[in-house]
Amino acid sequence: MRWGLVTTTNAPTRTVLDFVAYHLDQGASRLWLFLDDCNTETAAALADRREVKCILTDDAYWQKKGRRPVDHQPRQSVNARHAYNRSNRFDWLGHIDIDEFLCPEDDMARALAALPSSALVARIRAVEALAPGPDGATHWFKAMPIDRAERRLKTDALYPEYGRHLFDGFLSHLAGKIFVRTGQKGLKMRIHNAVLDGIENPGQVEMGTVSLCHLHAENWETWRARFDYRLEHGVYRASVARRGPTGMNTHEFFKALLAEGGEEALRAFHTALCTATPDHLAALETHGLLRKHTLQLSTKRKQFFPDMAD
Repeated sequence: MRWGLVTTTNAPTRTVLDFVAYHLDQGASRLWLFLDDCNTETAAALADRREVKCILTDDAYWQKKGRRPVDHQPRQSVNARHAYNRSNRFDWLGHIDIDEFLCPEDDMARALAALPSSALVARIRAVEALAPGPDGATHWFKAMPIDRAERRLKTDALYPEYGRHLFDGFLSHLAGKIFVRTGQKGLKMRIHNAVLDGIENPGQVEMGTVSLCHLHAENWETWRARFDYRLEHGVYRASVARRGPTGMNTHEFFKALLAEGGEEALRAFHTALCTATPDHLAALETHGLLRKHTLQLSTKRKQFFPDMAD
């Protein structure tokens, strides 16, 4: 069973190498990397890896596609479809972000091989990293129930100060990401879904034995550095539809939080929702939502790219 991944990124070279090394170690046969910022340093660092296909999404690339979408989300979808249409030598292609890592209970290839032949789309649910960030050791993550009513109850119980403003206890997506069986003519791969003949996610199954470890808010410094962009253009942008019980979406909530309490309030929010404090870990464990995974990103980068050691 051969599988690959596609991602679009403008992350620094070392971050990209962490992603590549980790998933090569997991057994990926092909990694499609679309370098949104045309980072030639990253491309050069990966030039000798036959499993990795780096594409600089420069003007020439987008001219062939017709135009370059303004927002990065549609660019991701275009790039994913480009990779999918060229992945017939592999059995499955997954579309994930550079800060997401597949964590199977056993082996990724065996997990995919165990799926029924009728399955065309396999969904992997996310777990969100808790600060402090991973540095080669076991790291804590939180899960959330798929059932909406149960998720609402858990969010309110875990985060009484913020729960009524939040759609759920995650800052990023709950939908998870997908693997798609290759060779489906006309299939359009998107960020969280796939469409074939007008049907969204045909033959979808849940991959309960695999977690998508998402380093969305793995430490305060990294999260804060990305926050302003995410607030205007990313997962916290104004157009996001997810709304909490008060009717606010994440964008409106963060705007109100900053207006009322400034940076101190934002830091307190991150501590409450995203930090592995003893009380937070105990509460998550009580609700059956605490997870731990060993990523060993630095170790695996050194193994595959010794010239890029710390």
